[in-house]
Amino acid sequence: MTTTATQTSTQVYRIYIKATPQAIWDAITKPEWTARYGYTGLASYDLRPGGAYTVAPTPEFKAAAEAQGFPCPDVVVDGEVLEAEPPSRLVTTFRMLMDPGMAAEGFSRITHEIRPTPDGTSCSLTVTHELEGMPLLAALSRGDNEAEGAGGGHAWVLSDLKSLLETGTPLAG
Repeated sequence: MTTTATQTSTQVYRIYIKATPQAIWDAITKPEWTARYGYTGLASYDLRPGGAYTVAPTPEFKAAAEAQGFPCPDVVVDGEVLEAEPPSRLVTTFRMLMDPGMAAEGFSRITHEIRPTPDGTSCSLTVTHELEGMPLLAALSRGDNEAEGAGGGHAWVLSDLKSLLETGTPLAG
């Protein structure tokens, strides 16, 4: 994976989804959902402060990575649950293990906030990713490596999640 060291900061993404807070929460925290959108990893959360957070690759994820020449470990992301307030707030640390340079940057922090809209017909999902001093992960999270087959970062994952929850079908599929 080729990345360029660029200025990092806190990245904030907000999307509106026609779904309940619980449906969005489940799509973020349950592996049967996380395997269906975005990078299609199998997320596992111990939803208590200090609990483990990991993402394992699906067979399709592993095959796609290896076809592009990237070795794929059995765990591609690890972290720790800092806060869990179902179905409205999840805060975790996050370390990308697929790329040695990103793994060496250490743990970032991701906050998911789910709020019903005032009219009650949908919810906002805000993802805040704190990436200070992590230029490689910041570039991946922004989608800078999309042309290289590394996906479109948070915007791409959130768009895919929205499509899956609203239509039953992810963008890719």
